[in-house]
Amino acid sequence: MAGDAERIRELEDLIANSQYNKRTQKAIGLYKAQLARLKEKVAGRRKGRQSDGYSVRKTGDGTVVLLGYPSVGKSTLLNGITRAESEVGSYAFTTLSVIPGVMEYNYAKIQILDVPGIVKGAASGKGRGTEVFSVLRNSDLILVLVDVQFPEHYEAIIKEIYDSGIRLNKKKPDVRIKKTGRDGIKISKTVRLPNLSDETIEGVLRAFRINNADVVIRTNITVDELIDCIEDNKKYVPGITVLNKVDLVSKEHAEKIARQINADIMVSAEKKEHLEELKEIIFNKLDLIRIYMKEPGKEADLEEPLIISRNSSVRDVCSKLHKDFVKQFKFCRVWGKSSKFPGQKLSIKHTLKDLDILEIHLR
Repeated sequence: MAGDAERIRELEDLIANSQYNKRTQKAIGLYKAQLARLKEKVAGRRKGRQSDGYSVRKTGDGTVVLLGYPSVGKSTLLNGITRAESEVGSYAFTTLSVIPGVMEYNYAKIQILDVPGIVKGAASGKGRGTEVFSVLRNSDLILVLVDVQFPEHYEAIIKEIYDSGIRLNKKKPDVRIKKTGRDGIKISKTVRLPNLSDETIEGVLRAFRINNADVVIRTNITVDELIDCIEDNKKYVPGITVLNKVDLVSKEHAEKIARQINADIMVSAEKKEHLEELKEIIFNKLDLIRIYMKEPGKEADLEEPLIISRNSSVRDVCSKLHKDFVKQFKFCRVWGKSSKFPGQKLSIKHTLKDLDILEIHLR
C-alpha cells in the first residue's frame, strides 16, 4: 500500500534526523517500534511467493551462501573452491538460480550456494530478493563478496541483510519476555542498560500491544535489539567478508579497502589466489570439529574423522550415525581433550572436543 510505504519513509526520516540522548530515547524507541511493525505488515503481504530454482536441500557438514552484487565474481569463486560448474560471464545477472557446489576441507564436505546477485532494495523483494534471502535465512554461514573496485557495495549489502531480518555475526540477546494476564509490565535486569531506560522499554512493549509482561534482561541491549526480541523472528547467522579481484589494483589500495570494510581476507577468484586460506576461514567460522570413531576391541580409525559442530554431545554423534543409536545407547568411552583420562566411561550427554576418539557401546 502506498500509505504504508509513505509512513515507513516518514519514520525512517524521523529516526535519521533525531539526535539520540536520554531525553529523546523514548520517542526514538517508539518511532522504531512503529517502523518495525509497519515493515512486518508489508513483509507479510509478500509471504507465500515462490520461484523456481530456490528449493535447495541442505547437505553436508554446513551450508555457506555466497552473497554479493551482480558480477562480483561469485560464480568464479564457487568454481575455485568447489567441484561446481557454475556458468561464468563478464556481464550482470549470469546466475539465474541457486547453483550448489561442495567444498572439501579437513575431511568436511561443505555445501556452497551461489545465489543471484542482489540489488538495492533486495530485502523488500526487488530483483529476486525475497527468494535469495529465504536461502540466506537457512544457511549456516554467509560469505559477503565485495569487488575491490566497488567498496561502497559493502555497506549496501550489510543494510539489505539487516533489513531482511538477519543479524550477521551477532548472538541472540539473553532477553525473556513472558506475557501475563495482569499487573502491568515488570522489568528485571542483571546488567546495566546505559542506553535503554525502563520507561523506553515499557513504551516500546506497549507499542507492540504488550501491556502485561514479565521481562528479564541479562545482556546489555539497544532499543533495536529489544524490538528484535519482541518480534522474535530474526535469524542470527555468522558471516565473513571477502574482498575479491585484488589483482586489478595495487597491493596498497587493496589493503586500504580491506581495512575500510574490515575484510577477513583478500582474494583473486580469477587468479585462484588465497583460496586455500579462504577454505580454512570458512571451516573455522562454521565452528566444526573432528571426531575419530573407534569400534570396541579395535584400533581407532584415524584416517577419516567424523565432522560435527563444536559443543556437540555424544547424543548428536549417535543421531548423525544412525537413527536407532540414541535408543540403543548403553555407554561410551572417550580418549582426548574432553576426557579426564584415556578411555573414560561417559554418558550420552557428554560434550566432545576436537580430535577426541569416541567408542560407542550399544545394547
